[in-house]
Amino acid sequence: MKERNPWKTHESRVMYDNPWIQVTQHEVTHPDGSPGMYGVVHMKNVATGVIPIDAEGYTWLVGQWRYSLNAYSWEIPEGGGDLAANPVEAAKRELREETGLVAERWELLQKVHTSNSVTDEVGYIYLATGISRRGEPNPEPSEELALHRVPFTEAVEMVHRGEITDAISVAGLLRAERRLSSLG
Repeated sequence: MKERNPWKTHESRVMYDNPWIQVTQHEVTHPDGSPGMYGVVHMKNVATGVIPIDAEGYTWLVGQWRYSLNAYSWEIPEGGGDLAANPVEAAKRELREETGLVAERWELLQKVHTSNSVTDEVGYIYLATGISRRGEPNPEPSEELALHRVPFTEAVEMVHRGEITDAISVAGLLRAERRLSSLG
């Protein structure tokens, strides 16, 4: 396996910038030597996802309308955080905001790159246990969320039936299934 960078970048221009993303167009030489361009969406936050599992083997899913997809989506509690901060702190905040829950124990399950052909987004997915309620959900003003407590096994089945399609949720639930089965 070759692990060298076969791309050559000649010029880069920021084409769009807002508080969440920056789109840069790069004039490049492709690996085969031909000229071209490449666009990269730089995410200004780290992505986090949480699979909270309670003592009864249930988890929580968050439902919301995803503007970019023009579709409703069931997902694990997710959000973003400062790139320079510890991502588990963003995950803790998102769990509390979206579900009103806190966890005693946090385990990093998986680091993921989402849509790595067009974005540099990095996500961290955590398994959260020792769950307790610490208030009501307090979503951001841009969020209208539905909360659904389901058996963890049902959430995994939703992935297999194609009812959960969000990449971080799919990766997290399948990774958590494997992790939990190894614990017996």
